[in-house]
Amino acid sequence: MSDGIVASLRTPLVGRADFGEVLAGGWGALGAAELARRTVVLEGDRSAALGDLFTVAGSPAGLIRLEGDLRSADRLGAGLSEGVVVVEGGVGHEAGIGMSGGVLDVRGDTGDRAGGAEPDARRGMPGGELIVRGSAGAEPGTRMRRGLLVVAGDVAGRAGPAMIAGTVLVFGKAGRSPGLGSKRGSVVALGAVEIPPTYRYACTYQPDHV
Repeated sequence: MSDGIVASLRTPLVGRADFGEVLAGGWGALGAAELARRTVVLEGDRSAALGDLFTVAGSPAGLIRLEGDLRSADRLGAGLSEGVVVVEGGVGHEAGIGMSGGVLDVRGDTGDRAGGAEPDARRGMPGGELIVRGSAGAEPGTRMRRGLLVVAGDVAGRAGPAMIAGTVLVFGKAGRSPGLGSKRGSVVALGAVEIPPTYRYACTYQPDHV
């Protein structure tokens, strides 16, 4: 087996599941057995070890690949600060929320508030790279402070609200009200974009590359 950890879902998730504790803090040097003991909070105030839900195997190399239907897996990559996380498919809401480093590569769609801010936080992700190879729900990059958020598909609406800095790059449609209330930062829309009411048209610019 190649370097890195592979976590393969044993059976479909029933209801929403909070993965916020799985990759928070230092995890890149942990072996399969140690990662398998990390907690997933299930709907109905229940919890389970990651190893109860996934087959976890491989060797530590700062890389983990998650396989299976994770569309109801919320907060995956929350607080991520290191390493590379690859999700072979879509995920639920708040993927990469509050991440400060590392790379979260979602090879599918995400729910709402990807790369956003915790409810009580003054700022969202202060670093790292979140790549969504499908489409994203509403409000990705909320209160973003630094880092890069890339959406290969469309955004449902309100991309980068209240951004402080950082970059949100949308290859598809940016949806309604992108960058609403932002202080700085960039929302780069390569597809259709609606100028929100807090902005005014300045110019049309077609660079050779971004």
